[in-house]
Amino acid sequence: MTPAELKALVRTIPDFPKTGIQFRDITTLIGHGEGFAATVEWLGERVAGASAIAGMEARGFIFGAAVAARLGLPFLPIRKPGKLPCDTIGVDYELEYGLDRLEMDPSAVTNGQPVAIVDDLLATGGTASAATKLLRQAGAEVALAAFVIDLPDLGGGNLLRANGVEVHALMEFEGD
Repeated sequence: MTPAELKALVRTIPDFPKTGIQFRDITTLIGHGEGFAATVEWLGERVAGASAIAGMEARGFIFGAAVAARLGLPFLPIRKPGKLPCDTIGVDYELEYGLDRLEMDPSAVTNGQPVAIVDDLLATGGTASAATKLLRQAGAEVALAAFVIDLPDLGGGNLLRANGVEVHALMEFEGD
């Protein structure tokens, strides 16, 4: 399937979760077998060279784990606080209305290991930048990130590139 055909599978929900937001619903994409497979294939091609794939909770688990399985690589879950049963390292980061935190098992990464980030959506780049910082804190080399959707008007791609990460996005939705 072409990128345009895949983009057509993403449903837009106006005014969700609040007025003025155009929510990009990927459930219609992952619910389309051929579309989901083509998306995973596209993402996998963009992160070639990584030796592990990291994905952020929750929708990053869907795409990241699928890409890791497709490439025969380990998947590194980047979790919300208190969700891992082992010792963790974490990083705090700012959201539009407060702070949040990401955590991971530091033993999941070897020093210098090339890890790529895969996620569903790139908006402001706050979560992906925090994940990059966390993975680097664990010793990983993070130079690649691939997203299903980029909202370029929100500047996330620029933020990641400024931190030395090459950014790929299957589709863009502008003005949202």
